[in-house]
Amino acid sequence: MFKVLKNSWALFIGLLLIMTAHGLQGNLLGVRAVYEKFSLISTGIMMSGFYMGYFIGAKNILSLIHRVGHIRVFAAMASSASLVILIHSIYVHPFTWFVARILSGICMVGIYTIVESWFNERSTNQTRGKVLSIYMMISYFGMGSGMLLLNFQQPESFEPFILISVLMSLSLIPILLTKRKPPSFKKIQNLTISELYKISPLGIVSSVLTGFIHSAIFTLFAVYAASMKFTLVEIGFLTFLLTVSGALAQFPIGYVSDLLDRRKIIAICSLLGAGAAFVLIFLSSSIFSSSFFKFLFYVFVIFYAFCSLPLFSLNLSHTNDFISKDKFVAAGAGLQFAFALGAIAGPFVCSLFMGFIGPEGFFIFLVVGNTSIGFFALYRMKVGSVVDSKNNQFFPIPRSITPMGMELNPAIKSEEENKT
Repeated sequence: MFKVLKNSWALFIGLLLIMTAHGLQGNLLGVRAVYEKFSLISTGIMMSGFYMGYFIGAKNILSLIHRVGHIRVFAAMASSASLVILIHSIYVHPFTWFVARILSGICMVGIYTIVESWFNERSTNQTRGKVLSIYMMISYFGMGSGMLLLNFQQPESFEPFILISVLMSLSLIPILLTKRKPPSFKKIQNLTISELYKISPLGIVSSVLTGFIHSAIFTLFAVYAASMKFTLVEIGFLTFLLTVSGALAQFPIGYVSDLLDRRKIIAICSLLGAGAAFVLIFLSSSIFSSSFFKFLFYVFVIFYAFCSLPLFSLNLSHTNDFISKDKFVAAGAGLQFAFALGAIAGPFVCSLFMGFIGPEGFFIFLVVGNTSIGFFALYRMKVGSVVDSKNNQFFPIPRSITPMGMELNPAIKSEEENKT
């Protein structure tokens, strides 16, 4: 582990700064939208812009890198992301922010692709698993830390936006000063949605629905909290707990999923998450009546994240149970495509729930989404056969990972090694 950190410390520091800026940005925009009295539907559409940009960027970034080069593209993407956040502070309007969010999504997927390719280049068959684990921990820790910075200054001021820009710009320094050779970018073969559905109906349906609910969690939870008059410190702490709990849950849930039918674990996690969200509906209305109810609210937020946030990694592991290891990367790329499709719609649909029902509609949306996954998993357990997945182990995957990052799964390289 120490050797891995020593060889790639510049990349990890750069990634930490990027994720810190990204975590603060999502919370800041949600809270500022409430303070600016944007309608919930406008806020939902605006927040969906990030995932539209992510989807557009994922389709085109590799061709851009091949034409221009990884260093230039990375510098352009990080600089643009730093600039775009400043636009939010100058032009405060839902449409302007929507366009800026699209640009942010394009920039972030470009940054992720290049950083993950660098990780691949610096990893060996023996260290890929460690690199992937460190990558996941830094991603979640950085994002959570950024959420805690929400109370740096009042969201109505320009200082928080400048802080995000500074963090994004600082991330350039350690990464661009690296001495190692540039990463190689080979073409990623994809599996279409229909092909993946034939291989694993649960994997593809659950991935779409997971994107649906996870995008809403990370964009509108701060909007919900601000609407409920939580303080900035409380909003930052709540979203930090949500992120950290989801990260810590990956390892124990993954371990259990390697021992049992993964469909059962997906069903249990989804339905327990739905149950936690159902309880949060009622706690939401009485949260400020006593400190005990507020404490319970925090507990169930943590429990919800613990159950729900590992779903993407579970979906990927479940799908990989049905295919050979040489198709792991292609399957991962396909599931990311499915996740992105759901993520584009998630914030908008969730904002409709909140607009028609009230702030509690946020948790009703989560109940519907998680219950849908759970029931479909139970249905697949009845009609599908059990798969012996002992040769495929669960690996925790960051929610934002690109197909390039999928190659960090040590099982993929082990298979290639066996062929040589």
